[in-house]
Amino acid sequence: MRGCRAVVAALVLALVATGAKAGSEAHSFSAAGLAKVSDYVRNEVATGKIPGAILLLQQHGKPVYFESFGVRDIATELSMSPDTIFRLYSMSKPITTVIAMMLVEEGKLALSDPVSKYVPPFAKMKVGVERRGEDGKTVMTQEPLKRPVTIEDLMRHTAGLPYGYYGGGIVNKDYADAGLFNNDPDNTEFVARLTALPLAEQPGTQWDYGHSTDVLGRVIEVITGNSLFQVEKERLLGPLGMNETAFYVTDPAKWPLIAEPMPKDRTISPVADIRDPRRLLRWESGGGGMVGTIGDYARFSQMLLNGGSYQGKRYLKPETIALMASDHIGPETGVVRDKNYYPGPNSGFGLGLAVRTSVPENTNWPLGEYRWDGVGGTFFFIDPADDLFGIFMVQTPSQRGRIQQELKTLIYQAMGR
Repeated sequence: MRGCRAVVAALVLALVATGAKAGSEAHSFSAAGLAKVSDYVRNEVATGKIPGAILLLQQHGKPVYFESFGVRDIATELSMSPDTIFRLYSMSKPITTVIAMMLVEEGKLALSDPVSKYVPPFAKMKVGVERRGEDGKTVMTQEPLKRPVTIEDLMRHTAGLPYGYYGGGIVNKDYADAGLFNNDPDNTEFVARLTALPLAEQPGTQWDYGHSTDVLGRVIEVITGNSLFQVEKERLLGPLGMNETAFYVTDPAKWPLIAEPMPKDRTISPVADIRDPRRLLRWESGGGGMVGTIGDYARFSQMLLNGGSYQGKRYLKPETIALMASDHIGPETGVVRDKNYYPGPNSGFGLGLAVRTSVPENTNWPLGEYRWDGVGGTFFFIDPADDLFGIFMVQTPSQRGRIQQELKTLIYQAMGR
């Protein structure tokens, strides 16, 4: 580690080692500030922007705020409750990355490994380059890789594997048109389809959000010889007590627990609507396929905040958590940030997580806070400096960015930050 990455990693490791235990420097919440948080979410429900939501703020290992608002589905009018099941989408990525980092600690995987070691077709992938032809039209040529795609590239989204939304250039259109999800592929088939496409950029050159963590899930399967869910259930979900976290809701008795967005708020991208977790498919998307409850994700978050341990069992070393929560795309890496750089101007990106590297203007928000969210509206953040984590569960693809920013602002204001 060098430069910004080393500084942030050292900061996070120091906070893990001291702050979470002592909490002497932690900011505390005001009752008036938390009342404003409640008023905000209540107004979102009352004005019909969302059906309902749940917010948990847990500090020093205990909930300091835990409220449910509205209903989980306006069609059933069933109240939002702690056992409500949410589509986590990209909040699946930190879970998959933790499993991969367990394999790193065990010496079965290395961040520097070429992905082709586990998925051989990656060695023959090309990079799609757009050029203007003689007729003035944009055409794509393919160039060889300048270096292999690595495991670190998968974790930090520098592998050149986009999600493939229309309007993002020829390579993105190829991904959108490729029928990647046709005929119910499993992870093996899905990744094979990806490797038949060109990469959008040379490895390690640009942060480009996409299917990297899905490929990481397949790597986990290759190393372990089991399905991604089997590995996650055995190594992490089961031991942590995350019993409602899975890729699908297979028990019909639990279907009424599934939170739904407003009827006209079901589009997650130009090419997809919000998925139905009742429909059992073969694909186990390590990058965006999981569902779960707020209680389950709280156990996962507390484990991260604790530096890799929970209720006497260690899952990762503190140094590994610090590495995940350090910036791996800082200026010294030369990585370019694409136009849709979701972490925002005050954050870098670590291994499966965004991490705050500078303080937003007119705030004293903590450095070293790490987090991620999902396209369905859910988000979580871990604030080691305040020995705090927060989880907001909601299903609203269209309002997610606005709500996350406004709600995070109110939460930190309630702490005097």
